Amino acid sequence: MKKIIITGGAGFIGSAVIRHLIQQSDHTVINLDKLTYAGNLESLKEVDSSPRYHFEQVDICDPLGVQRVFEEHQPDIVMHLAAESHVDRSIDGPTAFIQTNIIGTYTLLEAARNYWKSLPEDKQTQFRFHHISTDEVYGDLGDSPGLFTENTPYAPSSPYSASKASSDHLVRAWYRTYGLPAVVTNCSNNYGPYQFPEKLIPLMILNALEGKPLPIYGKGDQIRDWLYVEDHARALCLVATKGRVGETYNIGGHAEKQNLEVVQTICGLLEELAPNKPEGIKHYRDLITFVRDRPGHDRRYAIDASKIQAELGWAPAETFETGLRKTVEWYLGNRTWCKRVQDGSYRRERLGVGV
Repeated sequence: MKKIIITGGAGFIGSAVIRHLIQQSDHTVINLDKLTYAGNLESLKEVDSSPRYHFEQVDICDPLGVQRVFEEHQPDIVMHLAAESHVDRSIDGPTAFIQTNIIGTYTLLEAARNYWKSLPEDKQTQFRFHHISTDEVYGDLGDSPGLFTENTPYAPSSPYSASKASSDHLVRAWYRTYGLPAVVTNCSNNYGPYQFPEKLIPLMILNALEGKPLPIYGKGDQIRDWLYVEDHARALCLVATKGRVGETYNIGGHAEKQNLEVVQTICGLLEELAPNKPEGIKHYRDLITFVRDRPGHDRRYAIDASKIQAELGWAPAETFETGLRKTVEWYLGNRTWCKRVQDGSYRRERLGVGV
């Protein structure tokens, strides 16, 4: 049994990791989360009564707070997911992304390094710092038929991806310079239950149910590789416990789709699962609206996940079709959750228009 600190554990991916660990393992979890707009403890109602679950409301930019959590809980593994993660928000206000994703990661690395140095030698060898990142650090594949591998050079396009690239470099530097036992993962676009409704899939589901426009950037021909969040959570737990120190693992869903195709598929599922539409709406797809494209919008991301499959035996259990159906069904059955997580500061307006 391990003690695992998970930063950002009240967020979308972090909460999926915690649910997986509490329900599918005997590990103890310490959820370290600041509780920003996208973090919500309601996502952990299934597991928060477990004696193996602990919550610490701490900002990763607070060195004394982070140090206290390390000293009190004595972790074996750190899984670092806390991050500002929405590209459009990074365009409107990059400061928070620099602060959390770069300064916060540095603060956490220093706390982890000081704690790790204080451990006996056998515990030092077993300790792991697992940094969770994104495929957006690799930049834009454009019209190339290739895939992102772990050796693809970094070429971030947005303030968000540049801040995540910076944090990746810091983690690798702390491994190379100080010997901190670290591992990095880069994932493709996640979707699934409990995702904050500013992201494409939940935004489209909820807007459609309310008869609101379904805004699609440009022509909707941008391609993303979609990864069901519970598949991602399984992969992350494998890497944290069995991944090789100093290595990077790409995690993808083998599901490349154009944004327009994603929205059209959602509309088709809603026709079947929610046939009683808002007044005046004949077909959900009639709500699709094309809007001015995001500044610097990358055209295509796609992950080569063969390394994690070969080394750790991971593969996604969900296809895009099965995962999206589960996702739509979840949002239809959890409208109360959706209302509660929106605190009034986000009204599903379009973000990231730029200057």
